[in-house]
Formats: sequence, structure tokens, C-alpha cells
Amino acid sequence: MTDERPSVFEQHGGFPVFESADPGPGFARFLTAMRRAQDLAVSADPDSDTWDDAADRVEELVKLLAPYEAAEGVGPANRVPSLPGVGSLLMPPFTVSKFEPEGVELKVEFSRFHVGGNYAVHGGVLPLLFDSVFGMVIHAAGRPISRTAFLHVDYRKVTPIDTVLTARGWVRESEGRKAFVNAELRDPDENLLAEANGLMLRLLPGQP
Repeated sequence: MTDERPSVFEQHGGFPVFESADPGPGFARFLTAMRRAQDLAVSADPDSDTWDDAADRVEELVKLLAPYEAAEGVGPANRVPSLPGVGSLLMPPFTVSKFEPEGVELKVEFSRFHVGGNYAVHGGVLPLLFDSVFGMVIHAAGRPISRTAFLHVDYRKVTPIDTVLTARGWVRESEGRKAFVNAELRDPDENLLAEANGLMLRLLPGQP
């Protein structure tokens, strides 16, 4: 007999249920090109005519895609688990190497687009990464949909670009609606670059 009860992710809050998307190989090519374009947008130094040419081409791209703008959860962005960053340009490109109840692990590589200064990753980018890790931790642990109540980051070393780093996260303890979570970011030599702790709070019925 099939268990037709709703999953825990459908029982709590008003959070929509998003399904994976399969947009085809063109979307992966698009993301790769866009990530490179982001890097060049913050690092290129051409002459004025080249900037004008680049602006014309970007405006043409906007015209091409504008008629297809869709609601959240309809477009493939953030819904393709097989792609780096789940297919989202907002996220630094990561791949999931472990997704289990006791914790998750990601491989992530920051690039020129993420630099804050002196070729180090901008400090504001790391909370974005850790917040996503926290969400994955909750999902992997089988807990209901939750929102971040707080997120605290300690920066231990400069985070480099163009280096494959490892992010790990796990539930430290839970109490009712509350899940206290931890995460860390390490370099290839296992040096601790940053660590985070936070509180994930299960949504109440109807909460967005």
C-alpha cells in the first residue's frame, strides 16, 4: 500500500513545494557563460567603445529573455541539482558531495566575481553560502521547512578565490521547532577559513 500522507515538508508553513527542473544542456551552457561574464564584469578594463559594444549585446540578451520571465519555481534557476549552485547565479558554484541526516558537505569554488578586496572573497558572500548550507542540513536531517532565525559567522582566515574549498554543516541540537546548526569552510589543507552557527525555526501553518 502506498503511503499517501504528505511529507513533513508539506505539513508546515506556507512554503511552496519546488520540484527539480530539466531545462536541457542549453541552460548549463548559459550559466557557465554568465558566470564568466560576471567575473569579467568586475575585472575587465577595455576601452569605451568595447563597453558600448558589451552593453549593446547585454541589452539584446535582455530583450531575448524578457518575454519568458516567469514566477518563482517555474524557471529552472535554483531547481537543477545536477548543476553547480543548483543552477542559481546568486549562489557561488557548489556541488554536493555528502547529503545525509548527520550532515552535508559541499565543494565550492569562488571566483573574481566574489572578491571583496586584495583577491579575498568578500566577507558578505560567506553568510550567503552558510545560509544555504543550513537549509540543506535541515532538509537532509528530515526536519520540516524552516527559516533562519539568526546566523553568526566567525572569520578565521582569508578565503581565497580559484581554489576548491569544502563546506560542511550539521544539526548540533534540536528542541521542538528549533534546530541549532553549525557549519564550517575549510581549504584543501583542512585549514579553517570560517565557521558559522545559527538557529533554524520550523514554520508555523501559513507562514511564508
